[in-house]
Order: sequence, then C-alpha cells, then structure tokens
Amino acid sequence: MNKEQELIRKKSPVNIKNKKASFEYFFIEEFTAGIVLTGTEIKSIRLGKASLVDTYCTIINGELWVKGMNISTYFYGSYNNHEMKRDRKLLLTKREINRLASATKQTGYTIVPLLVFIDENGRAKMDIALCKGKKEYDKRQTLKEKEDRREMDRAMKVYK
Repeated sequence: MNKEQELIRKKSPVNIKNKKASFEYFFIEEFTAGIVLTGTEIKSIRLGKASLVDTYCTIINGELWVKGMNISTYFYGSYNNHEMKRDRKLLLTKREINRLASATKQTGYTIVPLLVFIDENGRAKMDIALCKGKKEYDKRQTLKEKEDRREMDRAMKVYK
C-alpha cells in the first residue's frame, strides 16, 4: 500500500476495522475491493453502523462475496430497508479473483476483510487480505510482542 492510499484511508470519515484479524492471521497479500450496496446500506455505513466481526470472503462462480458482514438498518429507512446480514458482492478484477481462488485452494489460506472505508469519491471500499491462520504459539508470540511494546512506551513516557 502506498502513502497516497494510506492518506485516503486516514482522511476517511468512516474506518470500520476487523481488529481480531491481525491476531488470528498472517497477512500474505492485500487488495482493495468495491462493495455492491443498496441505498440504505451506504447510508448506514456512512454513519459507522457496520461490523466486520466473524466475516469472511468466498469465491462463488468466479465472483467474490463477503459473508457475515453486519450493516445495521438505517434509522430513517422505510419499508425498503435492507437485510442486516445478507451476502454482499465485492468488486475486483478477474485476474485478482483468479489469483485469490488459486491461493485459497491450498490448505490454511483464507480471505478475510480488514477494513471498510469511504474513498474520496464517496464510495464504500473494503480492504481484504489473503491470510494464513496462526498457530497457538504464534498467537502467544504476538501477545508477548504487544506487551513488550506497551512496556517500552510506558518506560519512554517516564523518562520524558
């Protein structure tokens, strides 16, 4: 990811993150995909009313779908409000989808959503990653590194 893309994500008024993903998986390769949404879904996302807890991506008939993503119903919506946990299509190029499909056929690899944000044109985008699951000892190592970083930060604050 280049600096311009990082700047867009930081400026975005909406940043819905999958916080457990970095603890559960090693990220192999990251992609940015568009999301096919209905009218009330985009309004709910702009209000920050979405969650990526327990979401995953799958490839069905050459198309990439995100499953388990929760977008709360829009408060001002009427009878045509959306379903909260329906499957949503992600937009990637055919080459990227084929690369992901061949990689997920190997055992231990999966596609996980990392972040939902609004780009500079007002469209909802999703960062996804090809991931490999961590073993238990890898998770312990991650926790240890996180704790060490906290201790170093605390020590630096004391010395300042």
